[in-house]
Amino acid sequence: MSNPWVVVTATVAIIALSAFFVAVEFALLGAKRHRLEDAAPTSRAARAALRSSNELTLLMAGAQLGITACTLALGAITKPAVHHWLTPVFETWGAPLWVADVAGFVLALIVVTFLHLVVGEMAPKSWAIAHPERSATILALPMRGFMWAFRPLLRWLNELANRCVRAVGVEPVENVEGGGQDPATLRHLVEHSANVGALEASYRVQISGALELETLTVDALVPEQGPPTSVPADATAADVRAASARSGHLRILVENGSVVPKVVHVRDTLLEPDDRPARELARPSFVLESGTTVHAALARMRESSEQLATVMDGDRFVGVVTLADVLRRILPRPDEPAVALVG
Repeated sequence: MSNPWVVVTATVAIIALSAFFVAVEFALLGAKRHRLEDAAPTSRAARAALRSSNELTLLMAGAQLGITACTLALGAITKPAVHHWLTPVFETWGAPLWVADVAGFVLALIVVTFLHLVVGEMAPKSWAIAHPERSATILALPMRGFMWAFRPLLRWLNELANRCVRAVGVEPVENVEGGGQDPATLRHLVEHSANVGALEASYRVQISGALELETLTVDALVPEQGPPTSVPADATAADVRAASARSGHLRILVENGSVVPKVVHVRDTLLEPDDRPARELARPSFVLESGTTVHAALARMRESSEQLATVMDGDRFVGVVTLADVLRRILPRPDEPAVALVG
């Protein structure tokens, strides 16, 4: 093929196809699934990207097949043409035929490799990484069409690759699980960053404490220094105020003869006579099972506008926790323990 315009047009088309397959590959690996799900109801392209994320290894097989085909096409069309054009140029400079032929071959290989590597791979890869959801959505529909046309071949190639992977004891996955950003992975990244000096120790404590809320249960936050502040069932408003003054706590437990105590806020007693029974001012406490995770407990307390919760292990009273206990777990002060008494 000696017509320069035909060669240039074919080369541009091949490099564009290679860039397409590279961008598809990196875009879907970097795209956040929840963002694609948010756009799916109103975007056909986002739905197509979601379908591709559910058959990740098949898509990777398609992308690799496309990139390989483009590489072979450049080697079969562009490199020989450039070699053919350059060899006479070196001959006109007085070089022997064999020297001109070798120089033309090497320079053609360098030119084609440079174009394919920089324009056909590195540039689209950088774009896809910088805009993963946008690039995944833009490229999803044409990629689904390619996968539909070559699906039997892709399934066969994918099965061969999966057998190789299983042979070394690894089970291949078919979808994107979220980019490896689960709590365990993030905790490992935080510890590593702190160990190499990239993250201050104070920030490590805060971030690790926040990640721990996914698995930490509320019974672990129950104070160990003693029982929470409480008054007997026959206590009066004056007793509640006195207990609050001694402990500094605003919410006081009132024993009511049952397993689950009630709660009275000291402000509800300020305008009451000293001899007003505390049980008349108390209300049922907000109950959490001891195995409830702190993350779930926070959500339930926020929905109920509760500041204090009673922790129960079946019929056994474990203790109480407050929002302040959770905050002190995440942001401990130097002069107090990470887990504080209820307040």
